[in-house]
Amino acid sequence: MLSQAGPQLVGALNPLSSTSLLASLGAFGVFLVLFAETGLLIGFFLPGDSLLFTAGLLCTSTAGHPARLSLPLVLLAAAGGALLGAQTGFYFGRAGGQPLLRRSRNKYLRTGAERAERLLSRYGYGKAIVLARFIPVVRTVVNPLAGAFAVSTRTFTCWQVVGGLVWSVGVTLAGYTLGSAIPSIDTYLLPVIAVIVLLSLIPIGVEVWRTRSEVRASGQAGRQPDQAGQQPDQAGQQPDQADQADDGAPTATGQQPDQAGGGPASTGQHRDQAPARPARP
Repeated sequence: MLSQAGPQLVGALNPLSSTSLLASLGAFGVFLVLFAETGLLIGFFLPGDSLLFTAGLLCTSTAGHPARLSLPLVLLAAAGGALLGAQTGFYFGRAGGQPLLRRSRNKYLRTGAERAERLLSRYGYGKAIVLARFIPVVRTVVNPLAGAFAVSTRTFTCWQVVGGLVWSVGVTLAGYTLGSAIPSIDTYLLPVIAVIVLLSLIPIGVEVWRTRSEVRASGQAGRQPDQAGQQPDQAGQQPDQADQADDGAPTATGQQPDQAGGGPASTGQHRDQAPARPARP
């Protein structure tokens, strides 16, 4: 029996609330959410990390929440949903994932696709597929992108199984360990979920910071050649100004002989005018 919660709780299902999903559907809710989040593009908003951690908390014997779950059943549902969902997303991408992503108008989905492309190009297929499991939205779009980029089925399947098991089983066991160590941890369930959500956003913040740093570095590197190219132009202008100064110097110098030559002419005029004076009686 996958759902161990009472049937009276099914009507209060909230797909964005981990506690509501677990109380309404139990371990079967874990399978559905992970399958939709990793295999269907419409599942990018589902709370995968917080759901796994909360499910692990509710598997402990100290938890007093009405939705008590079985740890082996939750681990089986989590691994099955994560692995089957990722493989389904890969085959969707192989059939035409890139055109579907380009036609999407959702900014979060398109941003996640851009980050997934950077992961694939920076770390290679294997490492990117594993790391994408821990980044919300990216783990939704990386699987169809891998199919669209013609990643071999054997390579994708190998690495997605490794990443899927580490993520699904690891986060669930982390919640179970914390719940076993701290009695009545379910009374602080909402703050714990908030912390898990914040921790899941850290990889996104790191990726955004790295992207901005690369953009700034490339922008500064592009400005330096432009400034270096302007310096020869300024240096080339200086000989032109020097040539103009040289051209102007003979002109001014040539005018001085004319003016100097004007001296004797004017002196000759005074000599011609001197005999014109009348003689004294």
